[in-house]
Amino acid sequence: MDLRSERIKNMVESATLAMAAKAREMKQKGIDVISLSLGEPDFKTPKHIQEGAKKAIDEGKYFAYPPVNGYLDLREAISEKFKKENGLSYTAEQIVVSNGAKQSIANVFLALLNPGDEVIVFSPYWVSYSALVELAEGKCVFIKGGIEDDFKATASQLKAAITSKTKAVIFSSPCNPTGSVFTREELTEIADVLKDHPEIVVISDEIYEMINYTGKHASIGAIEGMEDRTVTVNGFAKGFAMTGWRVGYIGAPLWLAKAANKIQGQITSANCSIAQRAALTALTTTYEPSYEMAEEYKRRRELVYGLLSEIPGVDVNMPQGAFYFFPNVSSYFGKGQIKNAPDLCLYLLSEAHVSLVDGEAFGDPDCIRLSYAASEEDLRTAITRMKAALEKIY
Repeated sequence: MDLRSERIKNMVESATLAMAAKAREMKQKGIDVISLSLGEPDFKTPKHIQEGAKKAIDEGKYFAYPPVNGYLDLREAISEKFKKENGLSYTAEQIVVSNGAKQSIANVFLALLNPGDEVIVFSPYWVSYSALVELAEGKCVFIKGGIEDDFKATASQLKAAITSKTKAVIFSSPCNPTGSVFTREELTEIADVLKDHPEIVVISDEIYEMINYTGKHASIGAIEGMEDRTVTVNGFAKGFAMTGWRVGYIGAPLWLAKAANKIQGQITSANCSIAQRAALTALTTTYEPSYEMAEEYKRRRELVYGLLSEIPGVDVNMPQGAFYFFPNVSSYFGKGQIKNAPDLCLYLLSEAHVSLVDGEAFGDPDCIRLSYAASEEDLRTAITRMKAALEKIY
């Protein structure tokens, strides 16, 4: 007898976490697997941020439940960050600190969507967007950008996708899984479409903001007329190498921030008190380690682009942010036992001992995602193994 809810039966497992689990199983058997599947910095949290957490423990003042939406001084620091770095004027009351940006997005969808409401999702997209929309009983409408357009859907596609049921739009920039970055000009074109639809909420996922090789990050909420209807999502995992600390946040219209806070209050309450003190340290002290990490990712990007470009049948573009490549590998479909991207990823895991994620989960079944948040040695070894394995079937 299956007593599970329809909700859980219909929910897909995270493809990135599933692939990482398979890689771990092989490693436990003594197999030398190089994992390029998880979007996790391979750097440790900078020392001064660790010290901020230790200081908070030693002070002994942060052992009680924090406010559900986060400590006031952290929310004030986030408000100041938004103002100085993004041109956004969210007050501390409009900030909600959560257990990672994933919870931030879940809070927003649960607070916003009624059954049947549509969310336009720029595709390729982070795997959890669709799952979270469906959890909130909404419906995803996908607009897709191809590799020839650096995987960026356009304002005209957005305009054509809007219906009377459209409640929200979500995209990331820099993007997971493609590394694409929307320019201010492109965001302005998107904003121009949305200005005719004031009832639509924009959710802008900017978690990779600090890993941007274009020289300038642009926030759609900073475009005239957009701030009062934009939710800006960010966090500390990627730019500060703080994945395990689980601190994400939103800046949102006050009504939606209060609604997200209400949801969070019933599900988890506040984020960990000590993690919040570490996050405050990250925002109010030097960013230099983050800049150094971004420079290292940029060097690795150049390396990986060169290595992938040498593999026949792999169509690859140059990403402008984050730490992913999203090559088109459809030329391998139909060769041997390889029918699709999941088959190819399983083949590379068993034959090359390299863990990747298929693009189907991200909205493009012709692609695979490769994370270059790994050492140069591992990247060289992994792609050399991939090349040798793919040459056997090409």
